[in-house]
Amino acid sequence: MSADLHDTAARWLGAGDPGVVIEVLKTAGSVPREAGTRMLVSAKQAVGTIGGGHLELMAIENARTLLANVPGFEPVDRHYPLGPALGQCCGGAVTLRFLRLDARTAQAWPRPTPRFFLQLYGAGHVGRAIVRLLAGIPCEVQWIDERESEFPVDEPLPAHIERVCVDQVEGEVDVAPAGACYLVLTHRHDLDMRIAEAILRRGDFGYLGMIGSKTKRARFFHRYEERGIRTETLARMTCPIGVPGIEGKEPEVIAIAVVAQLLQLQRPPVEPAAAMLAPMHRESRLKSRGTCCS
Repeated sequence: MSADLHDTAARWLGAGDPGVVIEVLKTAGSVPREAGTRMLVSAKQAVGTIGGGHLELMAIENARTLLANVPGFEPVDRHYPLGPALGQCCGGAVTLRFLRLDARTAQAWPRPTPRFFLQLYGAGHVGRAIVRLLAGIPCEVQWIDERESEFPVDEPLPAHIERVCVDQVEGEVDVAPAGACYLVLTHRHDLDMRIAEAILRRGDFGYLGMIGSKTKRARFFHRYEERGIRTETLARMTCPIGVPGIEGKEPEVIAIAVVAQLLQLQRPPVEPAAAMLAPMHRESRLKSRGTCCS
């Protein structure tokens, strides 16, 4: 599922399917989700979550009752204490707003602020596993590989993940915004070397992770030092990648450890990459990519 619900809302509106937006309007005390959280409900589907449990079940039921019995209803606010009556022990209280899904509601619905901007180099097994996890997280991702055949054709991507197929992949480092995150996990060590060197020479990365062992790290560090890259910059590169203590070399296990590491980063959210580029630069960059991964 997409990290935001705008795509789902657009599909429902395009198909003429009635829906309800459930929004967490206010909270007090301990609650499962924060104010501003939303989900979508139709007669047959419920997409997203306001925290699960009995609260969400009641909210879905209320939304479907409004759909069935009050066509064109005005916004409705309902207050729910999260205690014994709902079988939840959070101890807080939530006020939910129920809005009929229409074009005006969808346009006024803010998109979630990206947690990070990531350039992910490599469309192999680990790269694919990471992308599957990031599909449900609000972030901006450029998934980059020189091999068109490695991108899965049967797995549609949400709007916040862009496939980029180019011959000189290290050149994409130049178009990332300051403070970006980078994951380097290609199929060749020499390509990893070139990409990571370009990132290190920029120096303004929020996170740089390279797949590999401690031996690979030591070998690469030595070569980079010979090429004049400062030791303090090299020390900021993470290799091996992933939260320490998670054992296993299966792609899915590595992906979980790596995404958890990205989510641990403490820094201000970055602007989407497209907004950081001048219009002419953006246009020429897209042309230079060709159509291999359109």
